[in-house]
Amino acid sequence: MGNDDLPTLELAFPGPERDRGVAAIVSGQKTALTGLLEIYEHAGEAVPAPGQRFSVLDSQGLAAVTIELVDVRVVPMKEIDDDFARAEGRGYSDVAQWRAAHEEFFRSDDVSAYLGHTPVIDDDTLVVAERFRTVEPEHSGNR
Repeated sequence: MGNDDLPTLELAFPGPERDRGVAAIVSGQKTALTGLLEIYEHAGEAVPAPGQRFSVLDSQGLAAVTIELVDVRVVPMKEIDDDFARAEGRGYSDVAQWRAAHEEFFRSDDVSAYLGHTPVIDDDTLVVAERFRTVEPEHSGNR
């Protein structure tokens, strides 16, 4: 399967937040992602599985990097630990910082507009916790 055949993955919404996330993946700082299970369900998308590869898109919709999932878990927010929070590559020193940032994003106007309501976010809210490895930068010439 060529890179053009891979499913795409878009972090957050286009703009600075996505651009920072893509840069963190390309630099190797970011090796984990968290998604709200409710968003997958709303989109009618299956939870991804280990071994799946994705082409990560930048804010212009261009492929920036290819990742391969190495671990995927659906867990309540309360089960995320400091190690996973740091693997998100956003400078979180602990799970409390991770949690505050994710609660803010999951309750944001953009997410609420997409879902049609503001989701309930608490200890038992299910998230999709994904760990990945970078397979190749899209611009590496290995296509």
